[in-house]
Amino acid sequence: MSELINWYGALIGLFLAILLILRGINPVYSLFFGAIIGAFIGGANLIQTIAILTNGTQSIMGTVIRVLAAGILAGVMMESGAAETIAQAVVKKLGEKKALLALALATGIITASGVFIPVAVLIVAPIALSVGNKMKISRLALLLALSGGGKAGNIISPNPNTIAVANGFNLSLSDVMIAGFLPALFGLLATVLIASLIKNKSDTITNQEVMALKNQEQDKLDTPSLAKAIVAPATAILLLMLNPIGNILHIQFLANLKIDALFILPLAGMIGMLAMGQQSKIILFTKSGIEKMTPTVLILIGAGAIAGLIASSNLASQVIAMIESMGISGYYLSPISGILMAAATASTSTGVIIATGAFGTTIMDMGVPTISAAVMMHTGATVIDSLPQGNYFHVTANSMNMSIKQRMKLIPYEALVGGTMTLVATIFYAFIY
Repeated sequence: MSELINWYGALIGLFLAILLILRGINPVYSLFFGAIIGAFIGGANLIQTIAILTNGTQSIMGTVIRVLAAGILAGVMMESGAAETIAQAVVKKLGEKKALLALALATGIITASGVFIPVAVLIVAPIALSVGNKMKISRLALLLALSGGGKAGNIISPNPNTIAVANGFNLSLSDVMIAGFLPALFGLLATVLIASLIKNKSDTITNQEVMALKNQEQDKLDTPSLAKAIVAPATAILLLMLNPIGNILHIQFLANLKIDALFILPLAGMIGMLAMGQQSKIILFTKSGIEKMTPTVLILIGAGAIAGLIASSNLASQVIAMIESMGISGYYLSPISGILMAAATASTSTGVIIATGAFGTTIMDMGVPTISAAVMMHTGATVIDSLPQGNYFHVTANSMNMSIKQRMKLIPYEALVGGTMTLVATIFYAFIY
């Protein structure tokens, strides 16, 4: 199917899909429609178009089953109260005087443990509202701490975006998580610094909001102890790191032990569930996990269709020729594609899914090391991924009782955090690594 259609068909199909997403059309249908129209414009007939879509969707099935497997861990962390326990422990340990650091770190840790970033923000938001009211910290600074910390944790997590990047560049999940640690650290530092600078900007949390929170807290079930709550994420991290540790320490057995995330993530969730003594809730946990992962899986399938369209065209060779003629390093295509696709879809996950499918092969053909390409693209997708056409914008606004106008003011500050991580990743992996 190589170069079956002309490059302009693939490009028009990609732009059409993005345009439909921006207009509010369901992303899955937008991606499929773009792929179909692009195939026709590029010169494919009906039978060839079906083959393009089928081959494309089949190519991402490995990512799909890993994302579904990750749902068990996510369901256990969210529904058991383990994520909330971890957040409360971090804030209590650092204290209210280091509130912004505590909130950013708590959200980062929860996201890094496999919880979706919007859910992580929702979990920590009540704590942020309470602490913000006591310390008179602005609403804007509080949400930046949550969002920036979540962004940092998201690039070192076993979440769908990281799984998609790893599979898109044929890397192990653990390698991508480790490689993202340095940018994540700088992202966390940037979050705390910028949030500190705007802590007196905009309005603060009212006493009425805190009272409403206290009434809601009375309806909550008991959460597990910290020792039990960390079992699931600690198990996942330990198992994912066995192979890298073996390579570092030259332990042959561990170096040869390559256990896929497909096995590790659900196993960690089950072990965590048993440690908390909540095995009777396995139906609830797995149901929640599959429900959380289903939208991402559907977008993956749609992105696979676009990837099939591009793989069947000569767009990759055209992009390489254009970049070489302009004298621009191929390294920059990685972060730029991540930034643009995440901005278009207002989602880190969807952005990297489309970017890897559309530009992954092209980037590797230009000689960029796969791990460098993966990290630069992944961090790039965190720069302007919180735009109003996406769900994250509205979920986070509601979590802090913000209007759309108030939430819009946060976007430039979030871009600074994502931009910091992208800059660090690009400098390190393009010039030093």
